Amino acid sequence: MRVVSAEGEQLGILSTEDALATARESGLDLVEVAPNERPPVCRIMDFGKYKYEQKKRQHRNKAAAHHGRTKEIRVRPKTGQHDIDFKVNHAREFLGHKDKVTVSVIFRGRELAHVEEGEKVLQGIIEALDDIAKVESGPSRQGRRIICILAPK
Repeated sequence: MRVVSAEGEQLGILSTEDALATARESGLDLVEVAPNERPPVCRIMDFGKYKYEQKKRQHRNKAAAHHGRTKEIRVRPKTGQHDIDFKVNHAREFLGHKDKVTVSVIFRGRELAHVEEGEKVLQGIIEALDDIAKVESGPSRQGRRIICILAPK
């Protein structure tokens, strides 16, 4: 079998007994890294440390992969300015966590006669979040709602 030392230098082709003896001398393990090669390749390393680093790398990669979710902010055309500011701050938090935000303006009853009021509210929210968000899909009317999707910049 071909043996590679812990430092990465080639030790050459050794018998299994010689490779195991070399690994024991250095106080490390003999690990087969390429069993399908001819001759098979083995490496002298600390197997416990290798498994630990592999698990740590896997955990880091899993943590780095963010699964973007969509959060929703709902307002009405008559929603007060303070309440809108409060909801904009929540949207800032969501965008800070790399989540998308759906802003919905919901109309009830006779409010549908004044859709422009809802559009003003929606434009105000979009302008307030302009520094950290981009409009992914512009305001569109869906029944009794006007919906806009914002994504983090």
